[in-house]
Amino acid sequence: MRDFSNRYIFVFSTVMIVIVAVLLSSAAMLLQPLQKKNIELEKKQSILASIHVEVPRKEADKVFEKYITSSFVVNAQGEKVEGVDAFNVDMAAEIRNPVEERKLPVYIATLDDGSKKIIVPLRGKGLWGPIYGYISFDDDYNTVFGATFAHDKETPGLGAEIATKQFQKQFTGKKIFDENGNFTSIRVVKGGAPAGDPHGVDAISGGTLTSKGLEAMLRDCLSGYVAYFKKQQEQK
Repeated sequence: MRDFSNRYIFVFSTVMIVIVAVLLSSAAMLLQPLQKKNIELEKKQSILASIHVEVPRKEADKVFEKYITSSFVVNAQGEKVEGVDAFNVDMAAEIRNPVEERKLPVYIATLDDGSKKIIVPLRGKGLWGPIYGYISFDDDYNTVFGATFAHDKETPGLGAEIATKQFQKQFTGKKIFDENGNFTSIRVVKGGAPAGDPHGVDAISGGTLTSKGLEAMLRDCLSGYVAYFKKQQEQK
């Protein structure tokens, strides 16, 4: 059996480490554009899902272009912010800012029947990690048309239920302003919202903290759009 000197072992190990590092780095660089594209397609799928348009990932680009007729960014004063691409706004970063300093994306969708829907992104904290999604409104800028939520780490069978259609469909038809035009957001009610409540949905049984996190996310994110929504209502 051949004996190798310490020097030989050290040099050999160093060379192997360098080779492996180069290979891993090259693989990461080659895969980065593909990963970025997959994230983009998944985001487009989620935006479309909020208006009840479900598409395979490979068709997301084409269908997104069909239904999303414009997008822009507003501030908390309801003014459009020029020079910012709505799709590229990082909501994870924006929610760390005070509401009055946030860049707020808006997507306008036109459906097959000609109706216009307004879509805005949501981002907040669940029990174990971030929760996020999109919510769409009729052109009264008040009535929810659809919503889609997702999470990274919520408990299966409990908090993770926010990502199910059964939970999400409760939001359709709910309103974020009361009859006097005051912002109320949408409450997620433990034990169930009263029948006919225009501002409440049923919380997830056993998922109280995730439900409260989602309620807080809705109030926090939607509050930034109040001025813009009211301006649009006044113009109708």
